[in-house]
Amino acid sequence: MSRKIIISLAPVKAGTPIDKIALAEDVKKCVEKGAGMCHLHCRRPDGSLTPDTAEFIDTFEEILKRTDVVVQASTGGISSMTIEERCHPLNYWRVESSSLNGGSTNLNGALYVNTDADIDYCAKQSYDRGIIPEVEVFDIGMIYNIERSAQRTPYRRPIFYNLVFGHQGGMQPDMTCLTAFRSAVPADARWGVTHYGRDNWDFLAGAMALGASVVRIGFEDSAYLAPSEYAQYNWQVVERLVQLIHAMGLEAATPEEARRILHTLPKTRP
Repeated sequence: MSRKIIISLAPVKAGTPIDKIALAEDVKKCVEKGAGMCHLHCRRPDGSLTPDTAEFIDTFEEILKRTDVVVQASTGGISSMTIEERCHPLNYWRVESSSLNGGSTNLNGALYVNTDADIDYCAKQSYDRGIIPEVEVFDIGMIYNIERSAQRTPYRRPIFYNLVFGHQGGMQPDMTCLTAFRSAVPADARWGVTHYGRDNWDFLAGAMALGASVVRIGFEDSAYLAPSEYAQYNWQVVERLVQLIHAMGLEAATPEEARRILHTLPKTRP
């Protein structure tokens, strides 16, 4: 059986206005093309970050009227919000997975703060709600941060790491960095990649060849399709990634297959 790759869709570019109906239709088509999970931040209709979950919930409700994608909530993004405010979306009963940021970094000219206390708090809030964290790591040291956090706060195994490349101040998307980063991932963990500002497909292909289980794609990171060609819809980027996955003899995971790979827990309305 071919190895399954979870396509994690991050469909909203930071700071851009959101039409939730159009977004829901785009996500539906992305799932039809091969996406298994959808990653959203709490945003106002103008695209700015907010601790208010109303639009976040309404947007996912529109998406889930159309398709049964895995729901992933972001607890990140550079803002003045406290970690408690950043974790508000975890209270939405449909959330199955969440981002868990592995440490602080200088990110695109701003200081992105995630203290040890923030990490522990976010992990506990996720696990208390039966939510599976996906750990976002921007440099190798953050992997060791999480392993230390796991000594203070019980983590479910395997831990899922998302190795993030391409941000100014973080690891850059070349194979030397990827190989070094991959070598630091614990043997009992699973891992995937995000290539922010992506302008090629080589790096994602290399990551999958090295064993990545999850590949994040979508307008939050890049709309690139080919040299001088950019997508109008997220589904076009997903479609192109699936072509690459198939060319490598692999398969895209359906939402239900993604749930089995991630070991998500059944969600019931409270």
